[in-house]
Amino acid sequence: MVSEQPVISFRKVSKIYQNGTVGLKDIELDIQAGEFVVIVGLSGAGKSTLLRTINKMHEISSGELLVNGVSLAPLRGKKLRALRREIGMIFQNFNLVKRVSVQRNVLSGRVGYYPTWKSVLGLFNPADKKRAVAALQRVNLAEKIYARADELSGGQQQRVAVARAFMQQPRIILADEPVASLDPLTTTAVMDDLKNLNQEFKITTIVNLHSVPLALKYADRIIGLRAGRLVYNKPIDQVATQDFAAIYQEEEK
Repeated sequence: MVSEQPVISFRKVSKIYQNGTVGLKDIELDIQAGEFVVIVGLSGAGKSTLLRTINKMHEISSGELLVNGVSLAPLRGKKLRALRREIGMIFQNFNLVKRVSVQRNVLSGRVGYYPTWKSVLGLFNPADKKRAVAALQRVNLAEKIYARADELSGGQQQRVAVARAFMQQPRIILADEPVASLDPLTTTAVMDDLKNLNQEFKITTIVNLHSVPLALKYADRIIGLRAGRLVYNKPIDQVATQDFAAIYQEEEK
């Protein structure tokens, strides 16, 4: 069950890059707490831009973006750091430190809770080390805790990234094409991990995907972007397969 108060609200949000490229155009969108939302669209449609405005990796150009009722525009320093603690991010290329252990990579999900010098030196407390074990158990990788990240397969690395995001104890998880480079079996494992975290802990989850079958299988709601504009927004029980043709239609030049 989702709440009526949106956890994320876009109010006529636009993003224009310095070279004039339009990333987002007049986005009006509410995302409810606890939803599993899948964003679909062509490459360059604005999917990654939209995700990265939510944790302020990208500044918006106009409009207003609110997370938990707080406008992101003025957030700096400690307030921005506090926001990012609550938002886990999973990247297509895993974004792990390859030469250090799986344990250290997962513990890096807690760096927002430590002074910089402690996180640099790896001085994590025993409670967080136990959390790291539990997080790896959730993704069936506890036996790899002391392995170097670069010794793992791509699918295992992405599951470490999921465990790292969970270590933040986030209210929101953003996943940017998390299975784009994975084989079908590993894709299912990673998507199941994300769905289980969403359902068990009510973590609002927003995933960019190219795969229509995956979107149909996992989403509570599907959002479609085309050329930076919101062109589709329906709960899964109202989605028809033929709807995707319009979402993926090329823009006329």
